[in-house]
Amino acid sequence: MTPDDLDLPTLVSLTGPAVERLLLRHLDDVGHHGVKRSHGYVIQRLIDREPTIGELAESLGMTQQGASKQVVDLERLGYAERVADPLDQRIRRVRLTEAGHGVLSAGRQAREEIEAAVTQRVGAGEVKAAKSALAALLSLTDIEPHIATRSVPLPS
Repeated sequence: MTPDDLDLPTLVSLTGPAVERLLLRHLDDVGHHGVKRSHGYVIQRLIDREPTIGELAESLGMTQQGASKQVVDLERLGYAERVADPLDQRIRRVRLTEAGHGVLSAGRQAREEIEAAVTQRVGAGEVKAAKSALAALLSLTDIEPHIATRSVPLPS
């Protein structure tokens, strides 16, 4: 059996985790050590906002304790920090650090390189068709509405 013998859902199920491992290995290779898959879900929510732990937990669909654990992990790695809210010093907000923006940029660059490598192998038309097929597959799921708001839930 070869990958060409597999149906689309199986290919996606196998490819997603394999590509995630490839991305994480790339991040580690360029100096962003310790990054986990779950960190990406948190980082996405910190790109254009500074939520409280409670807001972050709600967005992630997890407990405040779980969200706090993720933030502590990102703080330990130097990718996030908690800062006082400018309007209410009692409120703490979570934001990306300069290193956090660096890991975000490195991830984007890695994804561009992966797409370029695939495009080189199969051509731009095939990549466009694959993207269209995968977008159609996503439209069958409950994830699609979350993409625009960077609020894709953590996998269960």
